[in-house]
Amino acid sequence: MPEPSPSHAGPFALGTFSDGATPFPGLVAGTRVRDLSGLVASVRALVEDWDTWLPRLHELAADTDGDWHNLADLRVLTPIEPGQILQSGANYRKHVVDLVAAEKESVHGATPEEARADAEKMMDERIRDGVPYIFLGSPRALCGPYDDVVLPALGEQHDWELELALVIGKPGKNIPAAEAMSYVAGYTISNDLTTRDRLYRPDLKAIGTDWFTAKNADTFLPTGPFLVPADFVGDPGDLRITLRHNGVVRQDESTKDMIFDIPRLIAYASTTTTLRPGDLLLTGSPAGNGAHWGVFLRPGDVIDAEITGLGHQRNTVRSHA
Repeated sequence: MPEPSPSHAGPFALGTFSDGATPFPGLVAGTRVRDLSGLVASVRALVEDWDTWLPRLHELAADTDGDWHNLADLRVLTPIEPGQILQSGANYRKHVVDLVAAEKESVHGATPEEARADAEKMMDERIRDGVPYIFLGSPRALCGPYDDVVLPALGEQHDWELELALVIGKPGKNIPAAEAMSYVAGYTISNDLTTRDRLYRPDLKAIGTDWFTAKNADTFLPTGPFLVPADFVGDPGDLRITLRHNGVVRQDESTKDMIFDIPRLIAYASTTTTLRPGDLLLTGSPAGNGAHWGVFLRPGDVIDAEITGLGHQRNTVRSHA
């Protein structure tokens, strides 16, 4: 169930909720939720006319009339149904340096000092001359921020990857980085779960990774609880990302560690696909995945996750059986 703290930044946020009947779009103000279903069909429909709705939402949040619910009485669903989900890989400097250095030690026989120095040099060159790595995720993998995560039958190394996700607020193609932030409606939390031992295909080594199988199992993308308008979040390049696994802090990093910032991610993604309102763009996961700790998800585990100003997730892990 939702917890009162940490709460969303700003006077209100948006989400999708259920009181046991049909899901409805809601305006969240602290511990209360205003049902918006009489005004708009969904949060995505609202975002599709974001410039018109944003000032109206300010008015509705301040209005005590209307159909208000207690947040604690509602089931919190994924806040928005995205058109497409774009995911950024290898986008946190410390995380990638750790991975590259470990490979240089184990595969190439470098000393720890040599391996880390080479990895840091590679990252400096990538920041200067490289481009982001982006792939697609399936909307069918989405689940709510307090739903159970169901481990698939295949694979053993089920891992977490907590990420800042942004929601696009207006259509655009070939968006200049200097204009990219004006395309962001708001932010939410996504945990891009991954089955590590299903990531590479030994039968198809020339093709390499199998993103579909490793990352798109049902419930493998807990998202929410809220869509927090960008105006309330402050600098998205200076937010804290924290994940606890069974109470132990595993990820605790600032978004300052991103290799490619949000404007560069949006600009790069929009060279290939037209971004549309409601699209979700995940910005990468910092260091501290289960593979780093040698610990993976098992039935009964509890994942707690939060990002500054965006709220809190709690997911209990269970077996497919």
